[in-house]
Amino acid sequence: MKYCVLLFLFASSFSCTSDYTLEKDRNEIMAILNRQQRDWSANDLEAFMGGYWKSDSLYFYSGGKLNSGWHTTLTNYKKKYPDVKYSGILNFNIAKISPISADAYFVMGEYVLSRNIGNTKGTFMIIFKRIDGEWKIIADSTC
Repeated sequence: MKYCVLLFLFASSFSCTSDYTLEKDRNEIMAILNRQQRDWSANDLEAFMGGYWKSDSLYFYSGGKLNSGWHTTLTNYKKKYPDVKYSGILNFNIAKISPISADAYFVMGEYVLSRNIGNTKGTFMIIFKRIDGEWKIIADSTC
């Protein structure tokens, strides 16, 4: 079923197109997040980063520091999570997936890392954008 949405969020609006469906977009985004959980839990950080935009314009905000770039983000992950002992098993609890425009969504949720060295959790807000027909995370704010 096609949905037609008029949304004013972040001072942005869009009109519907015939190919646009909320359900299809949300399912595609959830498939990426599910794949990221599996990749992270296998400590395959490069595969995990497949969900991110491979660009110097990717933004990642965490620990009070803003970083940019896909390679910088991957390098930081590899330093902080060098093996499965540190990366653990990742689970996302998604609170909200909402459209910003026909080609962008924000996702808010919680991440939980189950690890032998001690569990950890936090919250995140990520922005997905459809780039060349694929959904990619273009910004990530994780606490």
